[in-house]
Amino acid sequence: MEYRRLGSSGLKVPALSFGAGTFGGKGPLFSAWGSTDTEEARRLIDICLEAGVNLFDTADVYSDGASEDVLGAAIRGRRDDVILSTKLTLPTGDGPNDAGSSRSRLIRGVDHALKRLGTDYIDLLQLHAFDAGTPVEEVLSTLDTLVRSGKLRYVGVSNFSGWQLMKSLAVADRHGYPRYVANQVYYSLAGRDYEWELMPLGLDQGVGALVWSPLGWGRLTGKIRRGEPWPQGSRLHETAAFGPPVDEEKLYDIVDVLDAIAQETGKTVPQIAINWLLRRPSVSSVIIGARNEEQLRQNLGAVGWSLSADEVARLDAASATTAPYPYFPYFRQEGFARINPPAV
Repeated sequence: MEYRRLGSSGLKVPALSFGAGTFGGKGPLFSAWGSTDTEEARRLIDICLEAGVNLFDTADVYSDGASEDVLGAAIRGRRDDVILSTKLTLPTGDGPNDAGSSRSRLIRGVDHALKRLGTDYIDLLQLHAFDAGTPVEEVLSTLDTLVRSGKLRYVGVSNFSGWQLMKSLAVADRHGYPRYVANQVYYSLAGRDYEWELMPLGLDQGVGALVWSPLGWGRLTGKIRRGEPWPQGSRLHETAAFGPPVDEEKLYDIVDVLDAIAQETGKTVPQIAINWLLRRPSVSSVIIGARNEEQLRQNLGAVGWSLSADEVARLDAASATTAPYPYFPYFRQEGFARINPPAV
């Protein structure tokens, strides 16, 4: 397994990490993802650790906290062997303080997460979404207190826009608060919006990407084909409405190229899609998920080899989209490109 620094921090993380969204199986969305119990989770974690995957990511909203419960039970007795990542801020109840990043919510949320995970510290806490109603100074001063208390080691974000992340980093620098070192983002061959603003920001500010849904919300599994219905058993039947939007025709063009490269290389479509991401700038780790051992072992096969330059170029061409304003001039006009070179 290859290990990379998480942004500009000193923490080294594996190129592949494991997402525990399939643990617990509660609620309409997460029950469709999976219902892994503690015994099954322990076996999947065994396989991950054997392969060098020691970063495990979850969130308080995954299966109403059951994902953290199962993950915590599954790592019992080997806490020092793993890096634990979890997320807060999305609603966990109907109360006025059951969502967001207020001081009250963060302190209470961290304490609850620690209890569910069965640990006294979290390696990486990420804010699951930006809270426009809480001053950034309050958020960061609270995180500073939690880091100084030993409950948190590193902090990051997820699903922030560029200005939200940059404002937060500026406030952290101004007051000496901990800087966000990770940005958990949606990024795949079927969704490359991350590249326009967040990737250059990450490269400039030392914020590493942890990629969620690298298979395009289940559309790059090798089972979705042009002109064919979704196969029985696909979680897209239950979860498509929750996921990021996708250009269906563009998706099938990408799948055509993935299929061709799979035939040429003997690799699977998911392995190729993940390997492409591992070559992208600013990516610290790609989060893989699995409902069973077979899926996990297949996804682990995405490392240990590299796509050729020609194969990367073909995938780049099939998945390319026009950059939105104000970024598109940089990719079309030589003058703009000279003063604002693209990150990719």
